Amino acid sequence: MNILLGIILFLSLVAIFLFFRSTEILSVAKKKVSASFEDDTNSTNAIFGVVFLIISFVAIIWYSYDQFDNYFLPMASEHAPEIEVLFWTTTAITFTVFLLTQIVMFYFAYRYRFNKTRKAHFYPENHKLEIVWTVIPAIVLVSLIGWGLVKWNKIMGPPPEDAEVIEVVGYQFAWASRYPGPDNELGNANYKLIDVENIVGIDFSDSSSLDDFMPREIHIPKGRPVLFKIKARDVIHSVYLPYMRSQMNAVPGMPTQMWFVPSKTTAEMREETGNENFNFEIVCNKICGRAHFSMKHTVVVLEEWEYIKWKKSQKSWVEKNPDYYANFVKNNSSEFAILND
Repeated sequence: MNILLGIILFLSLVAIFLFFRSTEILSVAKKKVSASFEDDTNSTNAIFGVVFLIISFVAIIWYSYDQFDNYFLPMASEHAPEIEVLFWTTTAITFTVFLLTQIVMFYFAYRYRFNKTRKAHFYPENHKLEIVWTVIPAIVLVSLIGWGLVKWNKIMGPPPEDAEVIEVVGYQFAWASRYPGPDNELGNANYKLIDVENIVGIDFSDSSSLDDFMPREIHIPKGRPVLFKIKARDVIHSVYLPYMRSQMNAVPGMPTQMWFVPSKTTAEMREETGNENFNFEIVCNKICGRAHFSMKHTVVVLEEWEYIKWKKSQKSWVEKNPDYYANFVKNNSSEFAILND
């Protein structure tokens, strides 16, 4: 880490030096000096550019080697291998293009630095070259985007009918989750009903809401489709599960969703990683405010029989908050009277 900081400091000093030198050159140019003036800093800047390129590449290689294990997180969903291949294919192509363009750019800066005996060659156009550097990137980009769109539609499209439905709500700066109860139907919610206790705005005038429950942690079954119905109370957040290779934005006023099939339980991941404290987490992948770093929510993946047992043991929100529900019924007695009729 100290080496990396040293490299960053050195590159910063080089950048500052080049900035002031370029400012000086511009000021001289504005004074309209005579044509006989020869600026010998051009060669210096070209050499610095090559040095900068080499140091940058060395830093990239060193950092990639040092953090190699963090580049390949274990995969814990059925679609994760497909996403992994798509991600690394895209990364390999774009990084190769980045390397080539940087090498060519700094090479030209060095190769064609100031030389008073050299004259510029007038090269107005080349149709073949323009076709090549237009068609090839277009084919590559269309292929990558098309491939990504197929995977996107597979993950974000209609979920299987037997998917386990869970509502996930993001707000500054935490997550809340709500499950349907024994009726397997998630009740309505209304943002106007949100308060300190009813943090997702459960609408108790909808009978389907009465058996809904809200656990402290999200539990999901291995090997079964899981559908996250996603909402946000305030600003844009992002439901990101890195080990599942799944992510979807939580947008105020615009419900979103994603589904996936977990392929490893929490216990299996603890054994695989050798970390007995390992937990899957939902993390916010948007910089949503001052306490953005704290937006984490534990996700526990269980075997299906364990999940069924856990779900049966949960008490509804109404059972846990009888006084709140009684007060709600009292304040909305006219609506409940209509429902009873």
